Amino acid sequence: MALRRERLNRGSFLDHFDGLYRLILKAKGIMTRITMRTRSILLATAVAAAIAVTAANPAPAFGVRQTAHEHIVSHLDMAAGQRPENITLEPGGGVDVTFAYSRQVARISPSGRVHILATLPEPPVGASTPALSSPFLGGIVRAHDGTLYFLYATGSSNLTGLWRLRPGGIPKRIAALPADGLPNGLALDEKDGRLYAADSVLGIVWRIPASGGTPTKWAVEPELAAAGFLGANGIKLHSGAAWVSNLDKGTVLRIPITRNGAAGRVETRATGLVNIDDFAFTDDGDTLLAAINSDNEVVLVRKGGSRTVVLTGADGLENPTSLAIRGNTAYIASGAYFTNNDPNILAARITHGQ
Repeated sequence: MALRRERLNRGSFLDHFDGLYRLILKAKGIMTRITMRTRSILLATAVAAAIAVTAANPAPAFGVRQTAHEHIVSHLDMAAGQRPENITLEPGGGVDVTFAYSRQVARISPSGRVHILATLPEPPVGASTPALSSPFLGGIVRAHDGTLYFLYATGSSNLTGLWRLRPGGIPKRIAALPADGLPNGLALDEKDGRLYAADSVLGIVWRIPASGGTPTKWAVEPELAAAGFLGANGIKLHSGAAWVSNLDKGTVLRIPITRNGAAGRVETRATGLVNIDDFAFTDDGDTLLAAINSDNEVVLVRKGGSRTVVLTGADGLENPTSLAIRGNTAYIASGAYFTNNDPNILAARITHGQ
């Protein structure tokens, strides 16, 4: 499989891809305890780049080719705390996002306008969120009726947990999670009426009724544990399994969902992705795109675990933390937590062909 990248200016991008959904994706600021490679990135949005990258493994027999056209569609306001942590797509081209440390849920219109939907309560004096200290608003998902679910960690038992926001309503906590944990990634099985939440500190995948109530420990395995800082991070439901990334260990895990709904045996599907945050599947089987936070990279990971860097800081990434894919468009959020320069949303178009 080969991947070619071509940078376009804003006008050209919109001309070529009319109706492109603007995206907001997640970016998490981490005062990390692990050693990270840092980069000095000079971001010049007017500079165009074209890079051809050929995968190490041969393409499938039918000759799939993936091409990413990248373009920053929204520059966010860092001073206002607009560092996107996670994203879910809205019908019609808008997106809903969490701003991790400003405790806000926001909707971004197709034109890039930011509208704050809710600000969550401030934690009590003296509360300290595990690993991060500051209150942390994490994963967000959207049900078909427009209801939003998101995770909030504060270090306090009265606020930490799963929250719900119905259209036109106010945010309400519907399930409490342990105050000594860090609920992070979130996935929704709307057909089954359950959500899955990855806890980065406790190394647990929780399963929670969408109607609210008591969470259950769905998966507690060594592969989910942290190795110094944060473990289980992003989570997606795909092909009958929950897939989870582990930031410290640099792995992508597959946990089958059995017929009775229990967690099956953990399978390690990719390694060598240290500082992986969120990820999203393309429509090519188990192929996924992964956000490598501190390295300012998006990596294409194929079935079997082989990988290719497809986007970097030169393309406008500034500590990417989450991705979402609709059709042939991937949306990447950058929180700029280490670069402290330009939190943004970048769109990349993925095409398949001979």
